[in-house]
Amino acid sequence: MHILDIFNQRPTTFSFEFFPPKTEADSEGLFAAAREMEPLKPSFVSVTYGAGGGTRQRTHELVLRLRKETTLDAVPHLTCVYHTEAEIYDILEMYARAGVVNLLALGGDVPKDKPDFDRSRDAFKHAIDLVRYIKRFKDRHAGSMIADARGFGIGVAGYPEGHPGTPNRLVEMDHLKAKVDAGADFIVTQLFFDNRDFYDFRERCELAGIKVPILAGIMPVTSVGGMKRMAELALGCRFPARMVRALSRCSDDAGVRRMGVHWATEQCRDLLDNSVRGIHFYTLNRSTATREIYANLGVRDSLALG
Repeated sequence: MHILDIFNQRPTTFSFEFFPPKTEADSEGLFAAAREMEPLKPSFVSVTYGAGGGTRQRTHELVLRLRKETTLDAVPHLTCVYHTEAEIYDILEMYARAGVVNLLALGGDVPKDKPDFDRSRDAFKHAIDLVRYIKRFKDRHAGSMIADARGFGIGVAGYPEGHPGTPNRLVEMDHLKAKVDAGADFIVTQLFFDNRDFYDFRERCELAGIKVPILAGIMPVTSVGGMKRMAELALGCRFPARMVRALSRCSDDAGVRRMGVHWATEQCRDLLDNSVRGIHFYTLNRSTATREIYANLGVRDSLALG
C-alpha cells in the first residue's frame, strides 16, 4: 500500500524496523521475528541497508520475501553511499516490478571496511539528490512499471537532537525542508529518550513549513551493553539523567530490560497523548520488547487508534 494511503487510513501509525542479517544462517531467525509482528498489523516494517557491504543483497531478499510470504508492507532503505546511478536505477526497477511502492531515502554512512572510499564516485552526494531521482524515476525511466500511479512513496530521516553533520540547527531545518519540497512524503526520526527533544523538533518543523507526517523513533534499552552500542550507532544520542539514574538502580540485565521497556512504554504513552502522527520502533531484530510495549499500551493493532 502506498504510504499516502497508509496515512489516510491510520491517524496514528505504528511501524517496526529490522536490519538484514550478516549471514545466511541468521536469515530464518530474522524472518521468524518479523512474522511474529504480523498479528499486530503494523502500518509497515522497514528494512535497513548496508551500503557497499554484504547485507545489501540481503536487504533486497528480505523485502521481497516479506512482500511475497506475509501481509506486511515492507519499506526498504536506500542510501547514496557506494552507488552509481545505474545501480540505483536497477534497484528501483527491481522494487517497482515486485510491487514495492515505498522507500526510505537516506544519505548513508561510508562502510567501516572502506574508510578511504572516495565519495566523489557516488552519483548522489546527499539524500535530497536521491529523493529527486526517485521522484523522476516513474516519469523518465519506468513509465507504468510502478504499481502505484503516484510513483514511490518516500521517507527521509529527521534528528530531534540535531543532525550530527550540521551543528547549525537553522541550516539543518533548511536541509530537511528542501528534502520535503523535493518530494519526501514523511519523516522518520532518529531514536531519542527525552520526548521534549521530539516536541521541540516537531515545532521546528512546523515553523519551517514542513507539513508531512513525522514518525517518532523509539528503541527500548534492553541491556547496558546494548545501551553503549546504541550511543555509538546513533552518533551520540542523549540519555537523560533521570533515565541513567533509573538504570543505575538495576542489579542485572533483566532489571535493565524491565526498566527499558517501562521507559519506552511511558515515552509512547506521552507521545500518543500529544498527538504523535506515528511511532517507529527500532527493534534490533527482536520482537519481544516491542510486543510487550504494545501490550502495555493496550494497542490491539495500528488500526485501533483513530
